Amino acid sequence: MHIAPYDNHNKPIVDAEDSCVPLNYFNIVKLKKGEAFAYQVPGYETCIVPATGTVDVDVEGVGFVALGKRGVDVWDGEPEGVYVPVGAKATLVCLSDAAEVFIAGARYDKVLDPFDVRADDLDKVQYGSDDTKTHRKIKHILGQKHHGKVGRLLVSELFTVGQGGWSGFPSHKHDTDRLPLETRHDETYNFRFRPNHGSGVQMLQREENKAGDAYHIVDGSTICIDKGYHPCAVLPGYEMYYFTILGGLSQRSLVQYFQPTHAYQIETIPGIKDMVAKFK
Repeated sequence: MHIAPYDNHNKPIVDAEDSCVPLNYFNIVKLKKGEAFAYQVPGYETCIVPATGTVDVDVEGVGFVALGKRGVDVWDGEPEGVYVPVGAKATLVCLSDAAEVFIAGARYDKVLDPFDVRADDLDKVQYGSDDTKTHRKIKHILGQKHHGKVGRLLVSELFTVGQGGWSGFPSHKHDTDRLPLETRHDETYNFRFRPNHGSGVQMLQREENKAGDAYHIVDGSTICIDKGYHPCAVLPGYEMYYFTILGGLSQRSLVQYFQPTHAYQIETIPGIKDMVAKFK
């Protein structure tokens, strides 16, 4: 499902128990200096990630100061985040002139402890190549380093390296729990482009050897993926970023099932096996 950019007035774009991706939650909160925003999501653990700007965060009396160091856009520095336990009340206060804040969530049933993730705590991986048009950089905010501190939520930022090319290839899916081959993880993306008038395409093939759907994605597009193979691409001459939320049905570690037609191409893309191993 493609959700075109719109002013959500700080209300969830993907709410709890969404009909398409019930394991995910997603909100974008926009604040000006001194403004505050508070939320609680029963049944979901969440992660607060400033796209731009700086905020103070309070989670049930536990404070995390000056979260977020980015200025004009998501390319302007490293991401930071705060993990918010299931159902906990979190309050954000904007310190900068303005802030745009992503709130990612996954359904979970246990209450853990809040913590922050600063630039030095990120899990980073770079893979692909210019020759294969698959050059990507991934910054895991809630990644492998925090595996024992989080329930079923994975939060990452994915960047194109260079201009133009493909991501999510070889085509893969993760819509069925059938270990060790695959896990069910609902997935939600929010895209940004540099320059911001750039755009791309999100493909979704639900059945092997049958035509699927394609969505024209622009700056601010949200994509919800419930099932199917789902590579995406950016136009030549532009850079693409997407904020990624993964929520598992039965476990946190993601097991991707590569489409048999294209699976052999894993061997042609440098570093992709390390990328796959980092989704834990």
